[in-house]
Amino acid sequence: MSRLPALRRAAVREWGPLVTAVRRGPAGRGVRALALTTGAVALTAAVQLTQNQAWGYRPVQNLGAVRAEDPLWLALLRTPLSLFVPALDLPVWGALAQILLVFGVAEVCLGRWRTLAVAYLATLAGTLYARIGIALGPEGFLGLPASDAQVVDTGPSAAVVGLAVYVCHQRRARFTGALVILAMVVEVLVKDNLAGREHLAAVAAVLVVCGVREWRGRRRVQDLGAGGDGTRSGAPPMRSWNFRRGPAQRRSWW
Repeated sequence: MSRLPALRRAAVREWGPLVTAVRRGPAGRGVRALALTTGAVALTAAVQLTQNQAWGYRPVQNLGAVRAEDPLWLALLRTPLSLFVPALDLPVWGALAQILLVFGVAEVCLGRWRTLAVAYLATLAGTLYARIGIALGPEGFLGLPASDAQVVDTGPSAAVVGLAVYVCHQRRARFTGALVILAMVVEVLVKDNLAGREHLAAVAAVLVVCGVREWRGRRRVQDLGAGGDGTRSGAPPMRSWNFRRGPAQRRSWW
């Protein structure tokens, strides 16, 4: 019984800031707080319905299917839409659930544009890794077999993994973030394929961004501690305008 309060405190430290943000976001902004998530779910469902039609499969492939064998410029043009093209060999409800949950939490915590930027970065990292891995070959470190160049690379999974890691870092849910990363490592160990490798590439790219963000935050704290003007005195900067005013004018600011 004595462990319960300790576990509760640990849970509050781990998920408290995240739960608070999720509660306050929709309460303060209403439907606008989840505009990106709603649009992403609707777009993914529409693309799934379209690509399952005889007339829609080819247009979806031409606009959103990325392969490592494609020219780089073409892959970069297709990458944004590929995020919302569900894999044909997986149930679409899985992709929709991932987007609804992870994109929703990320949009509330990070905002619309940062969520979209992190999602695209994670997806792009996986796409670029596939090209590098195939160039290295199956014998090279982190290399991939040449046959992976023809694998259709679509879906929101890399973006979901990247967003989960970034949100955990931002809200200081370190244990949860570590579990997400561990799950991706186990995925590759159990089933080593292109998708699993791309998930790790997405995690690596987001961790670099988190590291830069942490470094900049520490530098900002150091600058503030140094007085904000590059000195080490710690004294607040002098406001010369206060000395140019008369006594009455100075008293009026209080």
